[in-house]
Amino acid sequence: MAGSEETVREVLEKARAEGRTALTAPEGRRLCEAYGITTPGEGLATSPEEAARIAADIGLPVVMKIVSPDILHKTEAGGVIVGLRTPEEVRAAYDRITAAARAYDPDAAIDGVQVQRMLDGGHEVIIGAVTDPTFGKVVAFGLGGVLVEVLKDVTFRLAPLTHGEALGMLDDIKAAEVLRGVRGGEGADREALATMIERVGALVADFPEISEVDLNPVFASASGATAADVRILLDPEPVRPVERLPREEILASMNRIFKPRSVAVIGASAENGKIGNSVMRNLIDGGYQGQIFPINPKASEIMGLPAYPSVADVPYEVDVAVFAIPAKFVAGALEEAGAKGVGGAIMIPSGFGETGNHEGQAEIVEIARRHGVRLLGPNIYGYYYTPENLCATFCTPYDVKGSVALTSQSGGIGMAILGFSRTTKMGVSAIVGVGNKADIDEDDLLTFFEQDDNTRCVAMHMEDLKDGRGFVEAARRVSRHKPVIVLKAGRTAMGARAAGSHTGALAGDDKVYDDILRQAGVVRAPGLNDMLEYARSLPLLPTPQGENVVIITGAGGSGVLLSDACVDNGLSLMDIPPDLDEAFRAYIPPFGAAGNPIDITGGEPPSTYANTVRLGLSDPRIHALVLGYWHTIVTPPMVFAELIAQVVAEEREKGHVKPVVASLAGDTEVEEACDYLFDHGIVAYPYTTEKPVAVLGAKYRWARAAGLLG
Repeated sequence: MAGSEETVREVLEKARAEGRTALTAPEGRRLCEAYGITTPGEGLATSPEEAARIAADIGLPVVMKIVSPDILHKTEAGGVIVGLRTPEEVRAAYDRITAAARAYDPDAAIDGVQVQRMLDGGHEVIIGAVTDPTFGKVVAFGLGGVLVEVLKDVTFRLAPLTHGEALGMLDDIKAAEVLRGVRGGEGADREALATMIERVGALVADFPEISEVDLNPVFASASGATAADVRILLDPEPVRPVERLPREEILASMNRIFKPRSVAVIGASAENGKIGNSVMRNLIDGGYQGQIFPINPKASEIMGLPAYPSVADVPYEVDVAVFAIPAKFVAGALEEAGAKGVGGAIMIPSGFGETGNHEGQAEIVEIARRHGVRLLGPNIYGYYYTPENLCATFCTPYDVKGSVALTSQSGGIGMAILGFSRTTKMGVSAIVGVGNKADIDEDDLLTFFEQDDNTRCVAMHMEDLKDGRGFVEAARRVSRHKPVIVLKAGRTAMGARAAGSHTGALAGDDKVYDDILRQAGVVRAPGLNDMLEYARSLPLLPTPQGENVVIITGAGGSGVLLSDACVDNGLSLMDIPPDLDEAFRAYIPPFGAAGNPIDITGGEPPSTYANTVRLGLSDPRIHALVLGYWHTIVTPPMVFAELIAQVVAEEREKGHVKPVVASLAGDTEVEEACDYLFDHGIVAYPYTTEKPVAVLGAKYRWARAAGLLG
């Protein structure tokens, strides 16, 4: 490979020395050859006669294209002619192409005309790479040719990528079945395509100065894949690598912040309605057992605790300082905190980057880095860590301990998290505001939650990512063991950086996020309530051991809607084998329906629910159950809830541990029944068939990504 890299380096250095940000087609072909990316037979002609000789050598028909470092869009310049079948046509085409190029740009340097073997047949796809502002080098694959601009059927992955990830890209576009061959059509060589995708990823990862690669079209047939057109762009400025702290250093800081022995409140106040008063009250009333140091130069005592003029005057070590002072005073107080050796600064004040005060934000970041202080914020509501009874926030306290950690970039979303948690009695390990993310971001928090035994699930609201690759690295690690749920706000399209059918124009911001978050094993939530319900429910659901989902319903209408929801959420409804079908039929009335959904009908007694659910849990071929309940006087809601909870508990005692979700339709008593089921580890929702299945689908997406389905 060393020789290949030397070839690429030689080509790139020549282009940079000439002040160019684009390679010529022959230069692009050299890079492709160096990395084993197949291109058609071709040659560079500098005269009509040479063009005819090259055409004869590589075989007619041919395509001819202008080669000029000054003409990027060859078609617009009249610099491309296809379907040339005779030497005479080739000679004439040479003259036409060079004349058109000179008319298009009289000052353009013309290296000659590329003569290329013309490809036909097979499927036209696009393979490329772009430099995404969030994630860096990203590989793209999709339907190519003239349809790429219209359909934009494309998918993305981080570069470099594995062969398995490249193969997965082939199945991730809408036209995936076309590539497999439909209606007698020839399929594409999947191995050849995946290898080409993988090699493009390796090329841009090895040479970060390559900003964009565009192979379009790539002709993919049963016998291989060949890139007919190559376009490669370079970054005008050298790419700066992102600096990341070592994991051990991040953990040391995060442990001081989440498990502090002492907390100072800079701006503490005895006056109700002040932020510094609320923070003090929450720390004390929340039950925090560490030392609390109020900092206020105008007070000697606050809430029964000695107050100090500055953090420098505290005669003890301080792990965390919560800043509850106006932005203009923060820098000076942070200098004192840094000199004191404070580990974490919790920046509640607003008035920094979010208001355009980027200089002020840069100043406090510089101070913090100089002293080794980690900043959370600014512009946040604070944070909670329930295992330590720590409510370092001006919001209302929260004390329902549990295993879910939630973070938000927005204070308003943070309050929604708090309200939802309180209403649903969702046990949380942490609620954290990240605000402007001047320093601490989601990567740091994931690194802490990864090793935190008190956290089993992480849910994050974000509007952007400072370091997309850093987040992916952390999320990949965490999601192998704990679900990571993300609500990504802002579904706006990134401005196209290239015209026409080029890879850069296809990289919509949200599409890139969607594909790469999935690559990282993240479960993406479509909305705020979805994120909160996933966070509440996923820790309750056992991990499924396979894909076979069975619906048991007391109402045919619910069964149809539940079936639709299963398909929408990527769940696989089991084809019930004859022996299992017969076993279910033994428990349901003759006018019911076995199969899947299993319709037991609405007038059945509790025993019918009990018997069918017990069978579904005990048969090892079934991996998850979706229950549809219909309110009847024969089996009232609470009777159903208590019965299902009992059956599930008994079967789990026998080792039959499977996810069970339920949809309850009926009068208002179904709300109490759902609460009861939730309290007993069964995810249940009233008045909806979509939500319980969406939660089950989220659990399956995580389990698949973590490789837990066997």
